[in-house]
Amino acid sequence: MRSTPKFKNKTKATNKASTQTGEIRIIGGQWRGRKLKVHDKEGLRPTTDRLKETVFNWLMMDVRQSNVLDCFAGAGSLGFEAASRSANSVTCIEKNKQAANQLKNNVTILNAGQNINVIQADFFTAVQTLKTQFDLVFIDPPFHKDMVQSCIKALFDNQIITSGSLLYLEQEANNHYDLMASEFAEQFSLKKEKIAGQVSAQLFEVV
Repeated sequence: MRSTPKFKNKTKATNKASTQTGEIRIIGGQWRGRKLKVHDKEGLRPTTDRLKETVFNWLMMDVRQSNVLDCFAGAGSLGFEAASRSANSVTCIEKNKQAANQLKNNVTILNAGQNINVIQADFFTAVQTLKTQFDLVFIDPPFHKDMVQSCIKALFDNQIITSGSLLYLEQEANNHYDLMASEFAEQFSLKKEKIAGQVSAQLFEVV
C-alpha cells in the first residue's frame, strides 16, 4: 500500500507534524521525474517506486485512454502515475481534507484539471455519487481496517465496475483479504500478483 514518504527538514517532536510534507515521484509518462508534495497524514504509505514500476508494467497496455478510479488516493501515487501515462480520466477519492487539498494543489501544479478530479469525501459516500463505469480501479485502503470486502461490494452495488474492468488491490501481506476465496471469487480472474515485503499486490479482471 502506502510506504512512508521521506520528509525534509524534520524537527524534534513538536506539534508542527501536521504541516510537514514529503514527496512522491512520478516514474513514467509525460511527467516522468516530477516530484509532488505529500501531506503528512498519519498512516499514509505511498506505493513505493519499485512496486509502482511492477504494477504499471502489468498495466502497460491498459492504462492509456482508460477511466481510472483511485478509491483511497492518499498521496495520489497511483492515480497521478496513471494520469501521467495517458489515462483518459482519473478520479481520486480522499477522505482527509488536508491530504485532498494537497492532491488538488498537485493537480494545479501539473495543469491536469481536465484529466484528474479529486473528491474530498469518504469513499463509501462518494462512490454513490459516481456516474461512470471505470476501466481500472485502484483499491489501496489503510492497513488493518478490514475495508476491502465492503469496498468491492460498494463498487458492484453502484455499478462502478463491469466485465473487463481491472482492479488493482494492495493490502497487508500477513493478514490480507483473499478475494479468490471470497463471495466475489466467481466475478474475478486473478491476472498478476506479488508479495513485496509486508505488502500484497494483486491485479484482477472482472469476468
